[in-house]
Amino acid sequence: MTAALPAWADQMRDLYLSGSGAQFLLHGNIFDVVPHGSGEASRALSVLAFLDDVMFGSYEVVLHYDRSRGVRALKGQDDFAAWLRSALGDDEAALTRLREPAAALELVDRYLLRTLNLGALSPSSPAPRRIAVIIDFAEFVVPRGDAVQLGGGFSANVVKVLGWANDPAILHSNIVTVLITEEAHDLNELVVENPHCVALRIPLPDEAQMLEYVRALAATEFPELPARCEVTLEVLARRLTGMSRVGARSVIALALKSQPTITAAWLRQRKKETIERECQGLLEFLESPFTLDNIAGHDAVKAWLRDDATLLRQGALTALPMGYLIAGRIGTGKTFIVQCWAGELGVPCVVFKNFRDRWVGATESNLEKIFAILRALGQVVVFVDEADQAAGRRESGEGDSGLSGRVYAMLAKEMSDTGNRGRILWVFATSRPDLLEVDLKRQGRLDVHIPLFPPETAEEQRALLAAVARKLKLTLETADLAAPPDGVVLGGNEIEGVLVRALRQRTLAPDPKPSIGAVLADAFREVRPSAHTRMLEYMDLVAVKECTDARFLTGRFARMTPEQVEARLRELRTFA
Repeated sequence: MTAALPAWADQMRDLYLSGSGAQFLLHGNIFDVVPHGSGEASRALSVLAFLDDVMFGSYEVVLHYDRSRGVRALKGQDDFAAWLRSALGDDEAALTRLREPAAALELVDRYLLRTLNLGALSPSSPAPRRIAVIIDFAEFVVPRGDAVQLGGGFSANVVKVLGWANDPAILHSNIVTVLITEEAHDLNELVVENPHCVALRIPLPDEAQMLEYVRALAATEFPELPARCEVTLEVLARRLTGMSRVGARSVIALALKSQPTITAAWLRQRKKETIERECQGLLEFLESPFTLDNIAGHDAVKAWLRDDATLLRQGALTALPMGYLIAGRIGTGKTFIVQCWAGELGVPCVVFKNFRDRWVGATESNLEKIFAILRALGQVVVFVDEADQAAGRRESGEGDSGLSGRVYAMLAKEMSDTGNRGRILWVFATSRPDLLEVDLKRQGRLDVHIPLFPPETAEEQRALLAAVARKLKLTLETADLAAPPDGVVLGGNEIEGVLVRALRQRTLAPDPKPSIGAVLADAFREVRPSAHTRMLEYMDLVAVKECTDARFLTGRFARMTPEQVEARLRELRTFA
């Protein structure tokens, strides 16, 4: 019985056998191992070894090329070596130059042409009938860029690779070319977008595949694993999901070597470190000591988020939104409320770091890597802070060569994938939601728009002061809770600043120290609120305009009609 192929390999085989393509671009999780076989015959092969032994096991010739080792025959060494001698003679310098892409691809091209000609002239020719050409680290052979930037050598490489994909003689013969790269965006656009080149992503293992791999490790390399792990193998696999198999094996090996027992906490920390390292700092796991109890006010918002956390734990995926937009003026606690929600969610929460890069194609590659990890994590909340800056624009500016538009398109496509509902929850936070593209914040991408506002009443401001003090691990008595003068509205960041100034003043005061309440009252009387009042009001009103549920609106904002909001925004637009 033939061992089952992974989905990407099964698709590759079917497309080739149907005549739909003879050139394949493999990208994604290319540095992982590929399990093959079952029982005692099971093996974990590198992607290259899997191609050689499984996909092209019956081929007479398999040629490999990368810029480090040049062209070499993994199968069919005799035929290829004989042809090399006839083509190059004993020219050692020519053999050395075969490491350079232009010379190497020219050689491979001539070898393929020779094979095709011999087959056409004489069907009984001893020339090999089935040839596979595998180009590893293809980004160094056909890199991204236009012809003028690349220069003649790399342009010639692109032409040859395109020729192998488009040549009907190759398509109708038993010749396959395979390009391997971690990120497809690193390759030349003409190659990636060629309709005759089939791009196949090798994904990270999902939870079921990780469980199968962990069980295989327990049955072979690590028989002591079940006894040394405080969680079941099923839970262990769930905790390791989002990592490559190589990464998971490294974590298990390290745990068995350094820990008497593999605890859930130790696993969580190692997974966090490994994924952050594998994605090169593009994602950061958000682990928060806070819960929504640390938030003062915003009762309707907290109730909504807690309900969604319950739905998430119950697995009611169809009842969950695709994403959230949290808007409000600076200092209203947008980032902090996400941190607090993460503290009681029970699923991983990750933060988008700076994925933009100055190198051509690198930003898109970074996004592809992020998306691959998010899909593998199973259930995850993705937090994008300062989203108006990170999300890009449909129409790019003149100075970014279309990058902003490409970032927008990639995010919009990923966020609208309904297969991710309840699995990848997007949370965008911004004080300027009006700068986000309308399509990006529509229903079906960011379904729930939550506005946050500064406290208006003295009671609300005292409650916020008490919450800020708890965050700073400072206990205030009820009598110490001062409030700003009437008519002064302060956000959470400003109230925290007042509290810090009061602590500074009290620490510097001579003994006997004044009470913290007295010092706070003085600090509130002396505080100068932000002078950007119209800009802050504008931020409040665009948050009101975006709101998708009336229960989130409080105080004067709940009494404003949409027409009144729009009219006031028109008056304030010149200050935005």
